[in-house]
Amino acid sequence: MPAAESAPVSESELGELFDNLTDRPALGLAVSGGPDSLALMLLAQRWRRRRAAGPQLFVFTVDHGLRPEATVEAEAVAAVARQLGLLHRILTWDGVKPSTGVEEAARDARYRLLLEAARREGIGDILTAHHRDDQVETVLMRLGRGSGLAGLAAMRRERPLAGAVTLHRPLLDLPKSRLIATVEAPRAS
Repeated sequence: MPAAESAPVSESELGELFDNLTDRPALGLAVSGGPDSLALMLLAQRWRRRRAAGPQLFVFTVDHGLRPEATVEAEAVAAVARQLGLLHRILTWDGVKPSTGVEEAARDARYRLLLEAARREGIGDILTAHHRDDQVETVLMRLGRGSGLAGLAAMRRERPLAGAVTLHRPLLDLPKSRLIATVEAPRAS
C-alpha cells in the first residue's frame, strides 16, 4: 500500500473536509465506535478546536440492542467524546426486533433515531463516516443485484434525510486505511 494511503489525515486536510459546514450552528456526528466513526469524531473535533467560532458538535451513538456488548461499546464512545470535550447522547432502539431483514430494519431505526435526536437538539446536519471503501462496496453491491447503469450511482456526499436535516459524508474521498491510521496516531494534547 502506498504511504499516502496509510497516512493519518493531516491538519492541513481538515478544512477540505469540514469548512463547508462552518456556518452551521451545530453538527451531529454519528459515531458507532468503529475506527471509521471514531476518526470522524477526532477529525471534526480537531477542525472545530482550530476555529475561533463555529458549530457546536454533538455525538450520537445508536445502541441497536442487538448484541449484549453494544451498550458497553456505546458507553466507550461516550467516554471518548467526554475526553474530547464533546456532548454525547446514546440513542436506543427499543422494542421487538424483526426475525428477518434485521440489517435493513436496524439501518432504518438508526436514521430515524438520528433524525429525532437532531430535531430535539435543533441540529440541521448529521455527519457519517462513510469512506471511499464504502463507496466501492455500495457500487459492487448494486451491480451484484443486477442494477442497471442508473442504479449504479455511488453514495452522494450530501442528501436530505427529512425536512430540514441533511446527511453529510465528508470522508468519502478517504480510504479506510487512512481513518484507521488517524485513530491509531498519537494525539496532541
